[in-house]
Amino acid sequence: MPTTASPVATTLRTHAAGALRADHAGTRVRLGGWVHRSRDLGALVFLDLRDREGIVQVSFDPAVASPEALATAAAVGVESVVLVEGEVALRPTELRNAELASGDVEVRATSITIVGPAETPTIPVARGRGTPLPAEDLRLRHRYLDLRRPELQHALILRHRLAQVTRRYLSEHGFLELETPILTKPTPEGARDYLVPSRVQKGEFYALPQSPQIYKQLFMIAGFDRYFQIARCFRDEDLRADRQPEFTQIDVEASFVQQDDVIAVTEGLVQAMFAEAGVEVTTPFRRMAYAEAMERYGIDRPDLRYGVEIADVSDVFRGTEFGVAATVLDAGGRFRAIVAPGGARFSRKEQDELTALAKGAGAQGIIFLKRNAGVLEGPVAKFLRPDAAERLGLADGDLALVVAGPDHVTSPALDRVRQDVARRLDLIPAGRHELLWVLDFPMFERDPKTGALAAMHHPFTSANPDDLPLLATEPWRARARAYDVVLNGTELGGGSIRISDPAQQAQVFELLGIDAETARARFGFLLEALRSGAPPHGGIALGFDRIAMLLAGAGSLRDVIAFPKTTAARALYEGAPSPVPAEDLRELGLTTDTGDRA
Repeated sequence: MPTTASPVATTLRTHAAGALRADHAGTRVRLGGWVHRSRDLGALVFLDLRDREGIVQVSFDPAVASPEALATAAAVGVESVVLVEGEVALRPTELRNAELASGDVEVRATSITIVGPAETPTIPVARGRGTPLPAEDLRLRHRYLDLRRPELQHALILRHRLAQVTRRYLSEHGFLELETPILTKPTPEGARDYLVPSRVQKGEFYALPQSPQIYKQLFMIAGFDRYFQIARCFRDEDLRADRQPEFTQIDVEASFVQQDDVIAVTEGLVQAMFAEAGVEVTTPFRRMAYAEAMERYGIDRPDLRYGVEIADVSDVFRGTEFGVAATVLDAGGRFRAIVAPGGARFSRKEQDELTALAKGAGAQGIIFLKRNAGVLEGPVAKFLRPDAAERLGLADGDLALVVAGPDHVTSPALDRVRQDVARRLDLIPAGRHELLWVLDFPMFERDPKTGALAAMHHPFTSANPDDLPLLATEPWRARARAYDVVLNGTELGGGSIRISDPAQQAQVFELLGIDAETARARFGFLLEALRSGAPPHGGIALGFDRIAMLLAGAGSLRDVIAFPKTTAARALYEGAPSPVPAEDLRELGLTTDTGDRA
């Protein structure tokens, strides 16, 4: 029998209901929780009592419970909050419930008090096996009920544990948890800022931070050496299943470090977080240059759990009578392909679906070539040489999917097709985790129409020392000291070694079209700080919500965020955003064109 007190013990309860086990048998307990299910058998009443630790069965037997307790138990509604007192007893072996952690025991109740009577819930909390969930908008409207579901409770409890592991690991490695401002200066980082009007300084605005980037660099300049924060960030951008307007990141920065130092700390942290979720990963993680990732997989966050790599098959088409070939190759484009093992069985409908994916990424279409009984088949097979099947790498039953054009077209098209082919052919092994560092990103990307440069990551990322001369001649060729960590095709986070030389920072601003006056207006406090003596420093930001989602096995970030927004950026549970009274706007010095309310 346990001798230590339960950590949740209060004057109203002695134990958590879902935490009761066989070694509690014979213990007198007081429990508090929600009625998950009830079964009235006439002479006996059974309640499933639920709290955040799980569910335990409570029995009401006339031999033990008073007539009043039996009547109350029979009448209580589901989701009502009750206090129960009784004794923990072992259930007969044949009646034990292997699906419950507490399934070896039940509580034989002597009393029950309803402390929170509940109306019939708008959405069900208890669901039968295979019963579909209510519509998500309805669940988000009644989030307080949705959060009672064991799946969401387990996900949020895991999130808590991951946060504690993060704090413990980084603290043990000499990092200080320091806070940065929420009301900040507008400095767009690629997405729109959320703006907050100042009542005191009318006509002026704060911004909610897209990241603590500049502030953590200031910490390094101030000498704090190692910083971290589980930081709230905000971006006013279009949403997807893996995006929210407010999100949480694990923000890390350190002084006197190089790329390998940041990577080593990050790998240890990721390993510790995954271990907390029962997932074993080994270090060091694989590494791959950005250029190699784009060439082999068409994306800078490749999923390495399966092969199906992209190959340059331009030589198969060069010099043939296939009319498009010369046009594509003379324009500097290429023919690139993936091979779907066993894909020759794809139906015309499936080929059309794959073609639609490629066209959605900007390609003109897909050339399909399959090998059956040693013979190459497909609309363009007649134009190709006799050894084309071997040169394409086709075995009998395989299908080549070829996309032609410049790399900025073929890469995204083949990436989407590759992922879909892997799903259709069931090539993705369950339970496998492939972690990867993608390194040597370009420092800049060029607008294909204007040629203007934009920062691939952000404007505070330093150049590879070997490529510093290129900043003055061919800056688009310069590599950055930037790195992303990827899991199974999902980016977990990214970082870089920062610019610590104010002259190089000014040069980068100039290359990005930010003149000296604009740079002073936007980033003057950082430039001043850099001129005060800055150590070499770098860091990383990991998407905490995304990591929690992946480790919880959730299908959306909304399943690991307590009170998320919809894809329309609305908080349905509270009705936000909402109109503001005209007098409140006047106090802020604001007017709108929508009448008395905004």
